[in-house]
Amino acid sequence: MLSGFKQFILRGNVVDLAVGVVIGAAFGSVVTAFTKDLLTPLIAALVGKPDFSAINFTINGTPFPVGDFINAVVSFVLVAAAVYFFVVTPINALIARMRKAPAPADPTTKKCPECLSEIPIDARRCGFCTQPLTARAA
Repeated sequence: MLSGFKQFILRGNVVDLAVGVVIGAAFGSVVTAFTKDLLTPLIAALVGKPDFSAINFTINGTPFPVGDFINAVVSFVLVAAAVYFFVVTPINALIARMRKAPAPADPTTKKCPECLSEIPIDARRCGFCTQPLTARAA
């Protein structure tokens, strides 16, 4: 019973997933700090409000605090952009660089020197014009 559990835990997918979650959490805290400490003040300098949580409106006496939602959307867009530009794009470039083009396949046919038909490479006589083939046709 424990050997099956050990085999499950040591399977590549589980270990990769665990590493991804840990790295993702660490990266999330870095992006959150970047957003809070650098980008939010930049937005505040451009727009004039460092925090959107105070934005709300009232309909029939019911307040709608949309500022928190705006903060969450801005944070999500910034995190998604950071993940795309700093993780996805470099990984895709690295994978594309490491991928090798497949070797071209060996030819299986050749042209007959008389009628220019495609014939098998090992043929000694053309199946279309029945001419014997010489070594120069290869």
